[in-house]
Amino acid sequence: MKTSLLAIALTAALGSAQAHNAWLLPSTTVLSKGDIVTIDAAVSNDLFVANHNALRLDGLQITAPDGSALKPESEAKLKQRNVFDVNVAQPGTYRIAVLNNGVFASWKDKATGQQKRARGTAETIGKEIPADAQEVAITQSMGRIETFITVGKPSPLKPIGQGLELISTGAPTDLVKGEKSTFTIHLDGQPAKDLDVTVTAGNTQYRDKLEDVKIKTDSKGQFSVTWPTAGMYWLDVNMRDNKTSVPQAKERRLSYAATLEVMP
Repeated sequence: MKTSLLAIALTAALGSAQAHNAWLLPSTTVLSKGDIVTIDAAVSNDLFVANHNALRLDGLQITAPDGSALKPESEAKLKQRNVFDVNVAQPGTYRIAVLNNGVFASWKDKATGQQKRARGTAETIGKEIPADAQEVAITQSMGRIETFITVGKPSPLKPIGQGLELISTGAPTDLVKGEKSTFTIHLDGQPAKDLDVTVTAGNTQYRDKLEDVKIKTDSKGQFSVTWPTAGMYWLDVNMRDNKTSVPQAKERRLSYAATLEVMP
């Protein structure tokens, strides 16, 4: 697919387009040797500017190149962002991800007629809903927010096989200005066709328009991006289906977001 980020997305209402974005922002994504990388985690109005809320790190997973799990270091929990360090000592590619999987419920209160909402897990959501609740709707959610760091030579990333995920033809940290990168979106381990992928460069607070671009995946779940400038980019995919793993849920909402660094 011949799509360039030079295309400008025409947005009728910029405010509505700038919905809150959840992201992980590494201080760097490519190192020649082991070091400490600092990660900011936030939900913001402007991309990569911590000006709304801190991103909760309950579902944080740091996976080393050998598949082992690492713990964050030097954690700081702030009002508008959370910060932590990752000790990237091994050569290869690291995956830093926050998983947001749960269940949402909405219903009408019988006594007042007011709309009520609650969130929880498949095991706990039933306790939140009154026995006389009306018009009950339960939705399963599966979200992944991630970024990647490579020390030395990139190493292959093991597919997750659940929900939405990004599969890179090359290394997700080997992105260069002016070059084309090809990716595949998987849904539950299979290529996902006809999905809208949004790619947005950072520093949105300094632009009158978002200048994001939407690229649709092809029949093989693939899409390509030619990077116009160096910098940090945010890649976002959202969809819905009815393939829930929670018996009481009728709908599944899936989301994926990745922070990618493009080199000069």
